[in-house]
Amino acid sequence: MVLPKVDSMKCPYCSSLEDKVVDSRDAEDFSAVRRRRECLKCKKRFTTYERAELAELWVVKKDGTRQRFERHKIENGVLKACEKRPITREQIQSIVDKVEMEIRHGDSIEIPSKKIGEIVMKHLRTLDKVAYVRFASVYRSFADIGSFERALKKLKKS
Repeated sequence: MVLPKVDSMKCPYCSSLEDKVVDSRDAEDFSAVRRRRECLKCKKRFTTYERAELAELWVVKKDGTRQRFERHKIENGVLKACEKRPITREQIQSIVDKVEMEIRHGDSIEIPSKKIGEIVMKHLRTLDKVAYVRFASVYRSFADIGSFERALKKLKKS
């Protein structure tokens, strides 16, 4: 059995373990290394990101249960809120990065899901008001139109 080079990645197209790094640079916020790779077998290119492994975070849900922090869940929520808005993928990634960084700079490895939602809304509010309202409407589960209107009035005041 031939072991892959230490810095090789499995090709997402053909599953080959043989590739070469075509370009390598720091991500925009220096939190990761972005590598552009080319598969030596199928010749297709793909991008990988190398991040430092950090302490595992735990999310405390409303019912008191705990589950591992999963970055992609924040990303999915932000993507849904930003759907059909003039917001780039880079802006979305930037928000997700900021949210994760803020969580990691906290005092504990456990964070309430409510706090995560508040952090996401804070960042969405500065990016796009419509995306903010979309996220808030799902996150806050508005019980009726009155609570939704109050949230809109509060947004208009600020």
